[in-house]
Amino acid sequence: MIRKETRRDKMNIQEVLEASKGIMGPFCKSCPVCNGLACRNQMPGPGAKGSGLGAIRNYEQWQKIFLCMDTITQKKQLDTKIQLFGSTFELPIFAGPVGGVKLHYGERYQDWEYNQILVNGCAREKIAAFTGDGTDPHVMEAATRAILEMGGVGIPTVKPWDFDTVKEKMKLVEQSGAFAVAMDIDAAGLPFLKNNIPPAGSKSVEELAQIIQLTQKPFILKGIMTVQGAQKALEAGAKAIVVSNHGGRVLDSCPATASVLSEIVDVVGDQMKILVDGGIRNGLDIFKALAMGADAVMIARPFVNAVYGGQEEGVTALLSKYKEELTDTMLMCGATSIKDINRTMIRFGGVKE
Repeated sequence: MIRKETRRDKMNIQEVLEASKGIMGPFCKSCPVCNGLACRNQMPGPGAKGSGLGAIRNYEQWQKIFLCMDTITQKKQLDTKIQLFGSTFELPIFAGPVGGVKLHYGERYQDWEYNQILVNGCAREKIAAFTGDGTDPHVMEAATRAILEMGGVGIPTVKPWDFDTVKEKMKLVEQSGAFAVAMDIDAAGLPFLKNNIPPAGSKSVEELAQIIQLTQKPFILKGIMTVQGAQKALEAGAKAIVVSNHGGRVLDSCPATASVLSEIVDVVGDQMKILVDGGIRNGLDIFKALAMGADAVMIARPFVNAVYGGQEEGVTALLSKYKEELTDTMLMCGATSIKDINRTMIRFGGVKE
């Protein structure tokens, strides 16, 4: 049974973060800005691998991109909606998959509880959550059941297990009615998965193609950081990719996602959908990612704080913050819809690209 707490007034994001401080474990500090500094290389915990600079680098790179203000534009109603694989979403934001929440964030929730709250909260705000997978089969079973209960609004994310294990998990995906399915191929580098049975590991293009053929659902491959990787994902049959370095948790000294996004978009952006994650922490960052060519963004760690601090109400508070910041940026940069956002509206390091 998931613990539910009732309040008379709606929480704002500051109240959610404050509430989460008393619930999160010793590793996450519920910082006002989740920039990787306080947790750095704390693993277990939400930190990054090795030096811990991966997550910090992700965040800081977005701060090096500047916005071009232009308010000489026709007044229109602002529209933040996007479409993905035939479904319409209120915002170009997806909640990212997170596993091991009890280990890394605090004992309040098991993975299955976290996934259920996240899926419900996101669906009710008309966006979708990617759900995590784990060595415990119950995690995927519960996640797909939660997605089914919300009418298929959610994206089960399967770890890169061996083919037979993936095949069994894909049966659960089909039963969920999910509108798409994902695999976080970069999870091959997670320390706590490397030596587990069933084995998780890298896949060849041929192996990925075999997996993708198990379903008719659009297949999203998360963990792409190079043009070559994007091309291989396309060759295997993926309909979308997530430009992601797993929050810096699988490879130290990896570039920031914002550093590689544009070059990937330029090569495959007209052939598949592209999402991006990594240090995106406000509506301005979201706007920058869209201007660089991403179709949407994925955000993970802040949703953990939102769930721990306010359950579904915390998710609502976080998304309200993002929407307010995004619409304000759109207004000040001359974009009235997500499709209007383009690279002329940003500058890199103060110099136009």
